[in-house]
Amino acid sequence: MTSEKSIIEQLLQSGCGEFVVCGGARNAGLVALLEAAKGPKVWKHFEERGAAFFALGRVKDHAQPCAVVTTSGTAVAECLPAVIEAFYTCKPLIILSADRPAEFRGSGAPQTIEQEEIFGNYAARSLDDWDGHGPLHLNVPLEESEITCDPWDAHVEGFLAERRSFDVRSLLDFLDNGVFRGLIAMVGGLEPEDREDVFYFLKDLGIPVIADINSGIREALGDLLVPEIAFKGNLPGRILRLGEVPVGRLWRDLEESAGTEVLSICRNGLPGLARESKVIHAEVGRVIRGLGAADQIGDVRDDFLKARPLFGLIDEKLESLPDSEPGLVSLLSVYATTGESLFIGNSLPIREWNDFGQRETPYARVFANRGANGIDGQLSTWLGATAETPDSWGVFGDLTALYDLAAPAMLPQVEQKGRVLIVINNGGGQIFEKLPRLANLTEEQRAAIVQPQEVRLQSWAEMWSMDYLKIESREDFDKLEAGDKTLFVELIPDAVQSDNF
Repeated sequence: MTSEKSIIEQLLQSGCGEFVVCGGARNAGLVALLEAAKGPKVWKHFEERGAAFFALGRVKDHAQPCAVVTTSGTAVAECLPAVIEAFYTCKPLIILSADRPAEFRGSGAPQTIEQEEIFGNYAARSLDDWDGHGPLHLNVPLEESEITCDPWDAHVEGFLAERRSFDVRSLLDFLDNGVFRGLIAMVGGLEPEDREDVFYFLKDLGIPVIADINSGIREALGDLLVPEIAFKGNLPGRILRLGEVPVGRLWRDLEESAGTEVLSICRNGLPGLARESKVIHAEVGRVIRGLGAADQIGDVRDDFLKARPLFGLIDEKLESLPDSEPGLVSLLSVYATTGESLFIGNSLPIREWNDFGQRETPYARVFANRGANGIDGQLSTWLGATAETPDSWGVFGDLTALYDLAAPAMLPQVEQKGRVLIVINNGGGQIFEKLPRLANLTEEQRAAIVQPQEVRLQSWAEMWSMDYLKIESREDFDKLEAGDKTLFVELIPDAVQSDNF
């Protein structure tokens, strides 16, 4: 057991104090050692894909590394989607994979695949090469020896990722020369430690702001917040992007708008655009603090006067079509303020929350998976991110839920008091119905893309011992009351009202 224990001790010394173990023969020694260790937190899962996303959620919760322990073979490959998400969001997710001895590689022997570089450029492959800003894959060839291990004390060291250097002059120039053509901010997902700095920075600038719900500051911006639709066909000369890539359509439209200069400040150093733009590769809060006091720029083009009446028109439409999907999401956003955390699970719920959600009460904690913009592992990540938090709310689309049906297997291991899981069941991937490029397709062609479904999920809730509530109208919200175990809410919008909206 020497090599197994040495590997675990190295991870403990690197700040990894939590492990999600998936049982198997090849990694049995690692699992047994972790179960015998006094110190680290050990979670258990039967399925590696969900386990990896759950571990990613744990990283999101406490900003410390979490490791998934897998057996050999395709079990390792199941972790790839979570590794990709961790790569694009700079999260220290660790995959500790047991492997067959080196002589088995390329042999086609049972439970043997090429594991050594299976994650390619998405993960570092040694502790020496790992800077703590993304995933790490440690692949350990192991013999199937007899397993004997006694209880042992395991000490977890503190974790600190390497600090990136940056030059703040490009931000100074961006906020100075040329702003007469207009400047707005687009704020995507922010890390909790960046949110206060970003909020006061934007208040000092006084410029119009488009903010995603997962920024964590959308509801606090007050009069600075403007709806994205106000800038359709009316782009300013400059856009300052803070945090992750914004979810809305406006960001994608920038690909064809070379006249608008874009500066991004983000942790992964990626511009989020294929066309030319500028990037500061660093933590957003550190860059803002490095800038010092920001001078007020204000609303150069009178965008506030043009944009604010749109909120009134949106509110009128929500009132007239209360059982439409936007109407139900709007009311849901009010109820969700009672929770301790909010996880928004994929593109359409985020866009609808941005456009139609309440704008007055900030949420205590907000999470989302937006690194690769995918729907994989969303429920598992939510459970990991809120495993120790009561009154946790998660909102997901129907296909997203169907993609992660095994996630509730972790419910017995997490805090369930006040937990509310909402699935917006609108019969398929309705975000694709909104794409203009699909307008001329046949009904059969659109169906192949949208994947319409007629699944009702009450039996799924019963399978995992969740309470169940179906909401089809505004009045049904009166029955929404969280208890001591997870409440599953199936929200079914009125299709006619949604189309009319």
